[in-house]
Amino acid sequence: MEQHRIFDNELEKLTRKVTQMCELVNQQVDNTLHALVNCDKELADQIIENDVLVDKLDVKIDKLCQNIFALQQPVASDLRFILSSLKINNDLERTGDHAVSIAKRIDAIADYPDILEELGIPEVCDSTTLLFKDVVNLVKTHNLVLSSDIFSNAAEIKDKCHEISNKILEEMMQKSEVIVGATNIMVITNLIERIASYSTNIAESIVFVVEGKIVKHKKKFYESLDENKLDEED
Repeated sequence: MEQHRIFDNELEKLTRKVTQMCELVNQQVDNTLHALVNCDKELADQIIENDVLVDKLDVKIDKLCQNIFALQQPVASDLRFILSSLKINNDLERTGDHAVSIAKRIDAIADYPDILEELGIPEVCDSTTLLFKDVVNLVKTHNLVLSSDIFSNAAEIKDKCHEISNKILEEMMQKSEVIVGATNIMVITNLIERIASYSTNIAESIVFVVEGKIVKHKKKFYESLDENKLDEED
């Protein structure tokens, strides 16, 4: 009985840490996209400094999962949760890295606010901010209706990022003087697309925790989500 209580306490601790990690990375993403739209160099520096907090929490979560595996023999839903926590933690850490990478390029594109506006970067940033807030809520609540929204909204963001990249290439071919700034904007756009992809990964992991189903690459499955439960697949 005592061993079972310790195990439950460790799982609760893991839940809190993963939620904390999600909220921390969400703040990094939110600040980064705000700094990008406003070319805020001071906020960008703060984001870069705060990356150490993400790294420290990443290590704590990994060690906690390792300790649970070493001391216990989790099965079924508990095992799914622990395995998914490891993957979610990794996806969050990578998302945090991308936020920092964007922040490091803000100084280089600070002289091109008009181009950012013309390309529709602010709109993509707004959509990505809302997307990751849904990720935080999904991790907290395990409400699979949110996963459906995340899948569809992430796909829209990726499509928009591809459109922007194509526009940037056309601009670079016509105006050689914008190559340096345009190259940085293209890299930033690709990083935003990756953040959307990691949002999808995290949503897939939560579906696995709740339903025990691997839904990666199964786009039709995403469309079958309803308010209460995932429909069964063939």
